[in-house]
Amino acid sequence: MTYWYEGPLAAFDTETTGVDVETDRIVSAAVVVQDAPGFRPRVHRWLVNPGVPVPQAATTVHGLTDEHLQRNGRWPAPVMYELAEELAEQSALGRPLVVMNAPFDLTLLDRELRRHRASSLERWFEASPLRVLDPRVLDKHLDRYRKGRRTLTDLCAHYDVALRDAHDAAADALAALEVVRALGRRFAARLEPLTPAELHTLQTGWHAAQARGLQAWFARSGTEETVDPSWPLRPDLPAAAA
Repeated sequence: MTYWYEGPLAAFDTETTGVDVETDRIVSAAVVVQDAPGFRPRVHRWLVNPGVPVPQAATTVHGLTDEHLQRNGRWPAPVMYELAEELAEQSALGRPLVVMNAPFDLTLLDRELRRHRASSLERWFEASPLRVLDPRVLDKHLDRYRKGRRTLTDLCAHYDVALRDAHDAAADALAALEVVRALGRRFAARLEPLTPAELHTLQTGWHAAQARGLQAWFARSGTEETVDPSWPLRPDLPAAAA
């Protein structure tokens, strides 16, 4: 019997102008599809001219400059359509979608669709609902007492997954996919009885609990910061499409 973590998976990742899902923009994106462990992945890439300046801090992270994006990037509207179409196709084919820190990338794509296409991400999944696997949520639930950070780089080191060209959308997507496969193998006894659809539902609750725990920690430390419990997509705000 082939378990879900040994079967076909897709993965999605973006690079952006910043970390605010309501105002920042996608500058590059990738969807990676792998039919089974060890198979050569199929990689789809997009480069976007966001139409707004790229802060130096963001360029320092992913290496994409204003000049490069203006020369080589495409306008956002057709790219956002193609991204949503590609994710919907993967969902229709029954492939679970791996997204590291899903509320960031998926919400950002939703806001870009609202901004440039007068649409929403959820509209694309009315026929075939998304089945998201978020390595960050899965790892924090399955190994909750492990100390240390849980960025993609940290998870790759912990699960012995190669991460080449970090902060390249395709490289990060493939690494996240491999981390999910490694999680499946390590926690097989707990994950094998569950389908991706069941895991998607469970992660909604797991992420909410994790958010409440982090919110409580912020309160104890006197930090004024709000943690959104929504997963895998944050609710729309009226200003998002502005």
